[in-house]
Amino acid sequence: MADRKPIESWLTDMDGVLIHEGVPIPGAEDFLKKLRDSGRPFLVLTNNSIYTARDLHARLRRMGLDVPAENIWTSALATAQFLNDQRPGGSAYVIGEAGLTTALHEVGYVLTDHEPDFVILGETRTYSFEAMTKAVRLINDGARFIATNPDNVGPSTEGALPATGSVAALITAATGRKPYFVGKPNPLMMRAGLNAIGAHSETSAMIGDRMDTDVLAGLEAGMRTFLVLSGVTQPQDVDRYPFRPSQTVDSIADLVDLI
Repeated sequence: MADRKPIESWLTDMDGVLIHEGVPIPGAEDFLKKLRDSGRPFLVLTNNSIYTARDLHARLRRMGLDVPAENIWTSALATAQFLNDQRPGGSAYVIGEAGLTTALHEVGYVLTDHEPDFVILGETRTYSFEAMTKAVRLINDGARFIATNPDNVGPSTEGALPATGSVAALITAATGRKPYFVGKPNPLMMRAGLNAIGAHSETSAMIGDRMDTDVLAGLEAGMRTFLVLSGVTQPQDVDRYPFRPSQTVDSIADLVDLI
């Protein structure tokens, strides 16, 4: 770590790092303010594809956290960019919310259930059996299978919720086709985010609360990684993985002085 270049750009996960169950984590406001004041490039990342960047800006602002929409990078935005690069002007059958459908519309995709190029699975509040059945049949008919992220569960105030990865497993069991996951830990999402803010991996850091997505994605993208223990990962969990973060801290408050 002594040979690493100074950190000039920051990427941070949202849930478990900046907020927990709709409440800001102590230190998050100070960290974001110092980032804004420093003028250093930064992004807040989330694998959740439900909300648009503008939605998340408004939700965070209501919690007292000021993150401009242009500093928010979601798995929905990463998925739309990936598809636009791979097959511009394509078509897709989408299971998801406004965050995903808006991102796809903005890159010129047509949303249809008639011979789509792709079936795209994202996060949604209500997974419809009818929609999943349609997805299975379209994939069997040749549509390519994409999912915004591999998270099996998501957080809520009531406890864990089944998320995109769980539903993707159901569709895979019915079709024999595994999806291509765009979101973390795919380094594609990280590199696209770095490109969006003009940052370089060797001078960037990733902060997250999950070893299997945040830390792994940062590691594979060539960034310095910080694990915070304010989310899902507990200290005893770290040694279970064959890789390690650059540094482990209690919370985002411990990183304010690094900016």
